[in-house]
Amino acid sequence: MSQAIAHENHLHPADHGDSSEIQLVTFHIGEEEFGVNILVVNEIIRLVQITLVPNAPYFIEGVINLRGKVLPVVGLRKRFRMPEKPLDANSRIIVMELHQNVVGFLVDSVSQVLRIKKSTVEKPPAVVDGVGSEYIEGVGKLDDRLLILLDLEALLAETDLNELGK
Repeated sequence: MSQAIAHENHLHPADHGDSSEIQLVTFHIGEEEFGVNILVVNEIIRLVQITLVPNAPYFIEGVINLRGKVLPVVGLRKRFRMPEKPLDANSRIIVMELHQNVVGFLVDSVSQVLRIKKSTVEKPPAVVDGVGSEYIEGVGKLDDRLLILLDLEALLAETDLNELGK
């Protein structure tokens, strides 16, 4: 798989031709299914103790200790301004590398790893202007469902990481 697709802005078919594929980690937040490029995912972990951080941005759940390294955890429900939901046995933290920082993203559940053809990915419709729409890179059309592909660059800008003291 080409390193060129490591950056989320390379999801559209015009960039690479119709025959190429991208491999995604898919997860749920509420009823919606999202995907991120597997190349930015370090690992997926079960919930661990999350320590609150005073004066952190609203979307930061806190920090975790992952094998001796302290990582911030972004609550994607909070980031998308969705109603809170109690954490449960399906809740997961997806550990990703972004802007040379390792960050955890709290999601309701992780679905699967899948490959889709880039030709099935479309830019989000202009009509999509709801909460969190600025974080959508594209929409993947699968046989029986749509998959929202997240733009991680927009989701967690460097300024947000600077607020965390990174």
